[in-house]
Amino acid sequence: MREHYVWVTTRRLQPGTLEDFESAWRPEPAPQGLHRAYAYWSEDGQEITGVSFWDSREACDAWRTSEAEARRREAMAPFVAEEREGFYRGRELGLPGSAGG
Repeated sequence: MREHYVWVTTRRLQPGTLEDFESAWRPEPAPQGLHRAYAYWSEDGQEITGVSFWDSREACDAWRTSEAEARRREAMAPFVAEEREGFYRGRELGLPGSAGG
């Protein structure tokens, strides 16, 4: 099975700031080595989890220490009350009865 390199960040937002946060979080330019990214919001709009898939840990680390990422984090900071993050390796799980399961 193919292994994935994933960065996950969960942020609790200041109340009523989801739209402002969404405007600030998009990376510019697009990071090298990033395959895809997803964002998931709680129903109340006060928690958001971002999941990004990378070529390697090194590609993720290079982005995370870049000036572009520092600017992005600075732009998001006024809307963030709390943040948790981590880097993971893993793979897709095959479900019983499905192709590859």
